[in-house]
Formats: sequence, structure tokens, C-alpha cells
Amino acid sequence: MHVQNQQRLIRSGFTIIELLVTIAIIGLLIALLLPAVQQARAAARKTQCANNLKQLGLATHSFHDTHGAYPPARLILNVPRTAIDNGGMLVGLDEPTWLVRLLPFMEQSSLHAQWDEYIAYGLNPKSTRQQALPVFLCPERHSVDTAVVDEETITITAPCGCPAGTQTVPGGAVADYAANHGDLSPGAISQPTDFYWGGNGTGVIISSRPMGDESGIERNWLDKVRIADVTDGASNTLLIGENHVLGTWKNKTPFNGPAYLGRHLTNFSRIAGPGVPLGHHQNDSRAGSYSFGSSHSGYVQFTMVDGSVRVISTSINTRLLGHLANRHDGETVGEF
Repeated sequence: MHVQNQQRLIRSGFTIIELLVTIAIIGLLIALLLPAVQQARAAARKTQCANNLKQLGLATHSFHDTHGAYPPARLILNVPRTAIDNGGMLVGLDEPTWLVRLLPFMEQSSLHAQWDEYIAYGLNPKSTRQQALPVFLCPERHSVDTAVVDEETITITAPCGCPAGTQTVPGGAVADYAANHGDLSPGAISQPTDFYWGGNGTGVIISSRPMGDESGIERNWLDKVRIADVTDGASNTLLIGENHVLGTWKNKTPFNGPAYLGRHLTNFSRIAGPGVPLGHHQNDSRAGSYSFGSSHSGYVQFTMVDGSVRVISTSINTRLLGHLANRHDGETVGEF
């Protein structure tokens, strides 16, 4: 009787072969489910990114309703001012960017109250400069905990591509979204007529000149872009998009430095068109620091001037892309 009970007990267990088959089946199920889980997570991150862009678009329109114009990307004089004593910052160059101006329209009035938009960035409190916000970040690239950079020393490159010295960049929070500054017209040769100088941006949120002179800046700006100036159509013009960041340049100027600092345009604004394609992926060196791009696969998300969020393929024709970036070139586009 005892032997029979032992035999029944042995027969009720798993053999090694049965155990291995079970493990193999479980592994196969996991392998089948993993891509689906990854796709679901990617879809969720895409949706969150689109929601962020939607909020930025709504805040920008609320700013326009209040101030009668879109926010300036930054304040900059046609001829940069000389450095002043308070920290060596350049007045008319270093003021906070458009992202700071949006704060009151994004339920961030208390944070906005800590900023002065008309003094140099470095004169604002360090804790304020380092305040990263989820709405400024794409979950494919950043979390709030990884979106703050320390002070860094960068090499300045002259138009010829030659090193032109070094510059210390104050630290601060980064962003994954950039304003549409326009296309390359009227040029990019470090002259006052270049696209990044005040009033010459062909986009919607452009570099603008502060009112006033070297003796003092008024709390207002020139070169205002209004909805009526977007003559190519609100649904055919880019407002805000994701920025291209080479993998090795994450959290580094000029691709992804402090987004509240007005000194380096590419940290908070981008351009698009022939010569400035969308970044196809994080290691796409064909696209530079002036390009829009994303950490998604095969597409970049944009807020249009009409407030809609559009998904644009990274393979879009650059000429068409340039028409979307220019608010008034007379070239309207259909489906894209």
C-alpha cells in the first residue's frame, strides 16, 4: 500500500520535459506580448506628448488674446549690447524666453511671479531657473528628474566653422518643445539681417527687439506677430514642434540646453525648410541643432497656429516643410 501511494505521488508531479515545455510556452507568450506592451506604452507617450503640445498651443493663444500678439521667442537687439556689471549678462540678449511668458496661462502663475522677464536670465533665482515642468517635456525623452542641467562651458563656433573661444552657460531646466522661428530666409551668415535677429524671423514666435535703448529696456517689445500676420492660413503654419536632439547632446547646448535662457536660440526655437530637414532619429547627424525632430519613431508632432496637433512624417519634402514654417510666403499647402 505504501509503495502504491508513493507511485501515485510521483505520477502527480511534473517531469523535467514537461517543466521545460511549460517554461518554453511561457517564454513564447512573453515574447509575443512584449511588443504589444511596448507599442501600448509608445502610444501612451505619443498621446501625452500631443496633450502637452495642445496645452502649449492653448496657452499661446491665451497669451495672444491678452497681449494682442504672440509671445516673443526672446528679446535681442540688432546690435548686441555690451556686458553690464550685474553678472556679465547681456541685456537685450539674455532675458528669459517665450516659455516663461506662457506660465500664467498654464496654471503656473506662482512660478511666473518668481521671474522678471526684462532682466538677465542669470539674475533670476537659481531655483526658479531650474524648475522643470512636465508640460515642457516629451515622455519619450525626459522626465522632470532628468530635465535640469548644470552650468557648462561651451566652445563658440564662428560662421567659418572655426573655434571662436569659450562661453559659460548658466544652468537651468530644458524643454523638448521649440517655437517655430521660420525658415532660413533672409540668410544665416551672422549678419543683422539673419533669421535669428530681431524682427526677421519668418515664423510665428520670433526673436524680437525690446523697446528702449542701452540706458534701459521698457517692459514691452517690438516686432509683434499677430494672427492677422499669418497670411498663409492658421491650419497651414507651424506654431510649436518637438526639437531634434542628437543622442550625445541631450541636456547640452546648443541642442538641449537651458530652455528659459534667451542667449542660445536652438534651446527654445527651431527653423525648418530646405537645408534644415526634420531629424529622422536621435542619431541623425544630417539634421542639426536648428532642426525640429523627436524621440518618436518616424514622425514629429507639431501644434499648428489654429491649435490643432499634427503628426508629420520625418520624410516630408523639405520645400513643403519650409512653406509650413513661413507664416507669409504666399505658398499655402494642402494635405501633407
